Order: sequence, then C-alpha cells, then structure tokens
Amino acid sequence: MRAFAQLINELDQTTKTNAKVAALESYFRTATDADKIWALALFTGRRPKRPINSTLFRTIAQELSGIPPWLFEESYHVVGDLAETIATLVPPATEVSNTMTLAEAIAFLQGLKKLEPDEIAHLLQDKWLSMDIGERFVFNKLVTGGWRIGVSDKLVVKALSNVLEKEPNWLTHKLMGNWDPAKISFEALLAAETDENQDFSKPYPFYLAYPLEKELADLGNPSDWFAEWKWDGIRGQIIKRGNEHYVWSRGEELLTDKFPEYNTLAKALPNGTVLDGEILAFENNLPLPFHQLQTRISRKNITAKALKESPVVFMAYDLLEWEGKDIRETPLSERKELLQELVKRVNMPELFIASDPVEFSTWEELTEIRTQSRTVNAEGFMLKSKASTYQTGRKKGGWWKWKIDPLTVDAVLIYAQAGHGRRANLYTDFTFAVWDDSGSLVPFAKAYSGLTDKELVEVDAFVKKNTKERFGPVRSVTPQLVMEIAFEGINPSPRHKSGIALRFPRIARWRTDKPIEEADTLQHLKDLLQLYGNKSDSE
Repeated sequence: MRAFAQLINELDQTTKTNAKVAALESYFRTATDADKIWALALFTGRRPKRPINSTLFRTIAQELSGIPPWLFEESYHVVGDLAETIATLVPPATEVSNTMTLAEAIAFLQGLKKLEPDEIAHLLQDKWLSMDIGERFVFNKLVTGGWRIGVSDKLVVKALSNVLEKEPNWLTHKLMGNWDPAKISFEALLAAETDENQDFSKPYPFYLAYPLEKELADLGNPSDWFAEWKWDGIRGQIIKRGNEHYVWSRGEELLTDKFPEYNTLAKALPNGTVLDGEILAFENNLPLPFHQLQTRISRKNITAKALKESPVVFMAYDLLEWEGKDIRETPLSERKELLQELVKRVNMPELFIASDPVEFSTWEELTEIRTQSRTVNAEGFMLKSKASTYQTGRKKGGWWKWKIDPLTVDAVLIYAQAGHGRRANLYTDFTFAVWDDSGSLVPFAKAYSGLTDKELVEVDAFVKKNTKERFGPVRSVTPQLVMEIAFEGINPSPRHKSGIALRFPRIARWRTDKPIEEADTLQHLKDLLQLYGNKSDSE
C-alpha cells in the first residue's frame, strides 16, 4: 500500500510522460501480482464498489478529528476533495505501519460492508492512525472512488508492456472487456486464450482519429480516400460469438441491456462477427439529437415508451472480425466490401445500416459538401485511407476527423464555483447568461474549460472581488465579463429556464473587447435552434 501511495504521488508531481512511465515501470517490476491486478483495475476504471456511504465516512472522520461539523464542511469546501480533507484533518499517525498491501487494503474495505457503523468507525480510525498522510489519502480514495490520477491507459500499457516485453497492442486488447480484478489473477488476465478460457465478450481496442492538421491537398490523391459523415452518437462495437451478442461503448461500458432492439439483429449476424460503428437515435433517415439517446442510457429500465421515443440503428463503419478471424490488418477497402455484403445479407435497414462513403472527385468538391454537415445532423467528415489497417488507439496518418467549426455565442458570466483537487482554491466552473426581451440576464449554459492558467487566475480574482451573494460553494458575481462560448449542438430543453440545452459548451475566448450590453440574446439562441437544432420538444 505504501508503494502504491508513493506511485500515485510521483504521478501527481510530474507532467512529463517519460517520468510517469518510469514510475509505473518501477512499480510493476516490484509489486506482487495481487497488487498489480488491482493497480491495473484502478488505472483502467474498474474500481471496487464503495464499501460505505460518504455520509458515514465523513461522520467517522469528523469525530476522530475532534472538530465541529461546520468547520469540517468549511475545510472540505476549501480543499475540494473529501479524501484529501480527511487525510489532512485526522490526527497524525500514532505508529506508522507498513504491513498492508494494496490488495489487502481493498479486501479490508470490502469487508466493511457487512459490519455495523460502530465497528466500521473503530476499524477505520485504527487504520488511519497507522498511516502517513500520503498513504491515508490513497486509502481514502479507495473508499470515495473519485480518482483523478493524471495518467492515461496508454501510459499504463506502455509501462507494463516494457516490463513484460510484450507488444502494446497485444496488452491493450488483453485489458479490454469485462474482467473483474476480484475474480481473476494477473497471470490469468494475461494468459494465452484457449477454447476453454476464451472470453467471447472481449471487444477490440478502438481506432481513434486525430483532428485534420494539414491541407487536404497534402493527403494526396482524393481517390485514395473514403469520406464518411461524422455522426454524433455512441461509438460502439457489436460482437456475436458463441451464439451470444454483446454491445460495448468506446468507454468499455457493456450496453447490451440498454439496446434490446439489437437482439433481433444479433440473431441474423453469423458467429465470429465484430462490428465497429455508431449507435444512433434515428428516424426518417436522419440521426436524432444526442440528448434523445442519452435519455435511453440514463434509464434503469428501457420501457416500450422509451423504445418508441428514441428508436436506434447501428451505423456500421467497419468490420473487425469475420467468420471468427481478426481481419483488422486487411485494407479498409476490402473490409468495407465485406461489410456491405453483410448489411445486404442481414437486410434490416431499420436496425443495421452501413456508413456509405460520400462520393467526390476533388478536395474542393468535398469542401463544398462539408458545408451541408448540419443539414444532415453530422459533425463534419471522417477521412480514411482506403489502404488503412485498423489501428489501436489514437494514431496519425490513416484516419483523420475533419469537423465543422463549432457554433458560438457571446455570453455574460453570472455565477462561479470552485474547482476540485488542484483547482480547489480557484473559481473555475462558470455559469453564463444571455439577454432576454425584458433586458434581464437568463442563465443558459455552464462551462469550465477553455481559459489559460493565467486567465483563470485573473477571473478567480475578479470573482472574489465582485461576489454579490453566496449559495454554498457557488457565488453570484457582478455581471461584467463576456466570454465567447463554443458548442457543437443546440436543442430545446424544458428543464432549463432558458428553454435551451447546448452540446459540449466550452469557453472559446475571453471577450475583453466587448461590454456586457453587446452580449448575445436569448432570441439569437432560439434562431440557432431553428436553424440547427431539433424542432421537437421531446426532452
């Protein structure tokens, strides 16, 4: 446990990729296999369920710290992270012990689920008083689950592949799927697959594209490229193996139960088939806004009403496995031909369609077609080399995403909230407003990304000097600052006072040149909704 806490500290203290990889390598070379499997699980988002609720956790810590509840809450608001707050406020260790491993710590915490609150308090307090602050902080994170370690899956794979002397792509695939660190050993996770231990549900790592960063002419002959519309849905894989089917999201979330329509599709797919594509809410041959798909995902039970309101298709981009054979090394042009044949064979256009390439002869012609993106509810184009193989992760060269410019609106900052972790002492989460017909400012969007570190410090100082009212961690501020807000889509929303909901709002720039009187209006947003949004009010 001490070694894992030291690893987390080293990762948190550097922004250098090589230093992070070196720290991970050092840990994986010395950790036990039992600790390695849990470290991998934590780094890849497979965290154990919370052993106790946060209210009990806070109460136990507050009682041990000996401070009144109001002071504990004030401290929490300042620090911005519950695990760090408790690690700091709990009295120093009476005797630092180094006997508990990471695997033992997780087993200890999971065992708390069966105990009464008094027993939990006694055991937790004993553990806290045997740890230094760094180990205590990581221990608390195992309870709260709010990890922000600052290391990507890619770096973890790179470090472990160096230790094991294995190809990163091989290891990435091994770490995919629905494995449970409590039920599988490190050795078994990385073992060669046989007919007996084959995981039929395991997806392939997704191929991700970089934004286009060169002139179209630099890509070469247009005839060597496919151009496909870039849709706004859920990137996913449908797998049919062993007479069972599985639906995975790009974030490695198993969504099979969320899309019962695909049960019918799966029956028509041959065993040994893996499809890559987009799950889209779809009606009248056009994608519906993403928020209609989100309403499906957020429901525990998918009702007949939900199925009717948000019908879905699977827009297939690629065929990764065919007749049980991994065909990712086959050129894309050949994979596309097999995919088209499969779509025709299945013949379920209401559920399963292929992403047909857009026909064009010159880059100038494609540039003109791209201007129609919002008309067909697309985000722009994906450009794919016809000779490309299906890579692992984000790679340059074979695939590019060529998105249209975002929509923008100039808005006034009216509320601010402090961030979390390193940004707990800065106001970084903002609410913006536009003018309505009566001359009042109406809130319509929240955004927290887009400003530079220097600008964040300046805005933070402004917020602290110009606070009007406080609502817990939120402050209302004097309307003076105008920001340009960029967003990808706009939809009606009766849940918001403005009647508007934006897709991916972020701060494009600080309009220091613009007074608040020149900020945009709610009518302007409604005009954008008429042009680019969904006209229904089904949310």
